Amino acid sequence: MDEAKELALTAGEQIRHESVTPELTAKQGALELVAVVADARQHRWWDARDRLDKKAGPLSERVGEGNVGRTVFGLANIKLHAKSIEMLAGEAAEGLRVADRLDTPRMPSSKRRFTFGLDVARCYDLRREDASVYVHLLGLEELAPEDLARSPQGLALVAGLLKRVRPTYQRQVTDLAGRLGLV
Repeated sequence: MDEAKELALTAGEQIRHESVTPELTAKQGALELVAVVADARQHRWWDARDRLDKKAGPLSERVGEGNVGRTVFGLANIKLHAKSIEMLAGEAAEGLRVADRLDTPRMPSSKRRFTFGLDVARCYDLRREDASVYVHLLGLEELAPEDLARSPQGLALVAGLLKRVRPTYQRQVTDLAGRLGLV
């Protein structure tokens, strides 16, 4: 993962020397996000948060929201990464607080909306709030049933629910698991 970070930062540095355009700024921001993800996956939470706030965040403010240069880079993407860092760090409450400030229906990418919903479900799973996990899984099934059926993380969430589901909604969780081919 350090190699991906190093490559992204090198490419970002090369872009800095070119004339400033919204497209290049968006690409530079997307490359900064690669470094953020690398730090988060290496459990360097503070480095990831710092890079997000000081490097990627200001770039997103210059670019605005949208799909400039097909990067889907913007303020919403910054918030998505902030939520993901908190979830990966085990800070589910903070991840949910960040998620509450996101306007997901306006996200230009259904893949990003799916990832957002999956991460929110994972945050609730960390808190063992099973009904909330279930509700978000239903939302994912509605948004992209084929993606949920192929998502190892999504399937693991459903399997976990099956093991500990309360009797009051066991049938509903079993039905969802059946639709996903888990039972």
